Amino acid sequence: MALPSADLGDGTYRNPVLDADWSDPDLLRVGDDFYLTASSFGRAPGLPLLHSRDLVNWTLVGHALQRLEPVGEFRSPRPDCGVWAPSLRHHDDRFWIFWGDPDHGIFQVNAPEIRGPWTRPHLVKEGKGLIDACPLWDEETGEAYLVHAWAKSRAGVKNRLTGHRMRPDGTGLLDEGKVIVDADRIPGWFTLEGPKAYRHDGWFWIFAPAGGVETGWQGAFRSRGFFGPYEERVVLEQGNTRVNGPHQGGWVRTAAGEDWFAHFQQRGPYGRVVHLQPMRWGADGWPVLGDRGAPVAVHRKPDLPSQAPSAPATDDDFPGGRFGRQWQWTANPEDGWATQHSGDGLRLSCVRATDTSDLRARPHVLTQRLPGAAATVRVDLRLDSEEPGARAGLVVLGDAFSWIGLQREPDGSVRLVHRFAEPAAGGAPPASPEPGGREREAAAARTAPEGRARLWIEIGAGARCHFSYDVGGGRQPSGQAFAATGWRWVGALLGLFAQAPAGGGHAGAATFTRFRVTPTP
Repeated sequence: MALPSADLGDGTYRNPVLDADWSDPDLLRVGDDFYLTASSFGRAPGLPLLHSRDLVNWTLVGHALQRLEPVGEFRSPRPDCGVWAPSLRHHDDRFWIFWGDPDHGIFQVNAPEIRGPWTRPHLVKEGKGLIDACPLWDEETGEAYLVHAWAKSRAGVKNRLTGHRMRPDGTGLLDEGKVIVDADRIPGWFTLEGPKAYRHDGWFWIFAPAGGVETGWQGAFRSRGFFGPYEERVVLEQGNTRVNGPHQGGWVRTAAGEDWFAHFQQRGPYGRVVHLQPMRWGADGWPVLGDRGAPVAVHRKPDLPSQAPSAPATDDDFPGGRFGRQWQWTANPEDGWATQHSGDGLRLSCVRATDTSDLRARPHVLTQRLPGAAATVRVDLRLDSEEPGARAGLVVLGDAFSWIGLQREPDGSVRLVHRFAEPAAGGAPPASPEPGGREREAAAARTAPEGRARLWIEIGAGARCHFSYDVGGGRQPSGQAFAATGWRWVGALLGLFAQAPAGGGHAGAATFTRFRVTPTP
């Protein structure tokens, strides 16, 4: 099952078309199929792959990156690192994804089919602060190019785009690069980033946002040569709408010649949700996005064959102990964290941790995106581990977090516990837990006589979360409302975890069943 589609069923759709944190979307068409990828930062697997036939109804079909590299650097959560703003292209009968890792450089992977097999990441350009990479193969000349932006936090510079000649096979660059757009020279422009390069009507085009994700705008640049000079225009901005800072995305053309543009909107704890804008080319040759440059809320669907309403899956029965594509670990996983078996239910091993009090620092939390609309989350939990101090639960994870679940006591009993932690210093997950980030009780513990619980989180307006549980005496509320928070560039996450105190030997497991996310009327 999934949350409701953006398809209104009457030939129109409402924005956002992807109402969850699909950050920095890029998309393309191959034949009658549309594909989309998005930033995955430090989660694994990364580089999600979505499919649609009508640009409105999307399903998640896989991931292109099973582990982040260098592998050792992503053994712990790094939510602000890893895969930034990927670009998805199809060239020479292969799918290609390029992205910038701000700490290591520009990588690419490629595959003959969207479902793979995908190559291991190949380092195209090494360096600090290289982000938002996009290739361009010029079919008219056979030349290949690459454009990227800069992260000031690593490189000391930003607000500029650098272009390179690239080997046609995508394995490396042929020059040292040249600044092709310096937005410091454009009055009023700042934080230019997220470039997507195209060829159209004899021009080189770069679509790139500026002004920051909260309040910025989408720009377009054109030049007769890839290396410039470029002229610019603002082609999408908030105007009188509620869509703040319409930000980076990609342009796609249907087989019938309609043009559409997908971009994100930053929505605090919900992350970066995806909007679809109509696009046309004006008489002066410049693109016109949305409703004369302002985002649309409801619009006619693309002129494409009808598709059944769909949205990326959220629910999971965990058949055979396997989990669906919507789940990601908060870092590179290790063998044995989740075990397959003959029945249904997710069996998570109680991973031993030196300090169990800060889930932001734990890689073995299995997560999915927080829905962008009001919803109720439910899961059943059984704590199988006999280890004193073993615990498992359902968490809303971000810069602050709150979880509800079960814990094994020294006397062998099991208690229902509900805890939370305030934002960590600096807004990043600590490499080793800090005193300021340690958990506190959100509600008094209750006995769970059979070591089982049904757990709920009701997500209301503003991502305010209300927790409740049933340990055999009916559903009971737990604690005060918890305001979910984002996690650096990532929206808040829903997560499942199981862990135990440090020590030797086997720590046992916990079993989760019937995970459901139900829209709230």
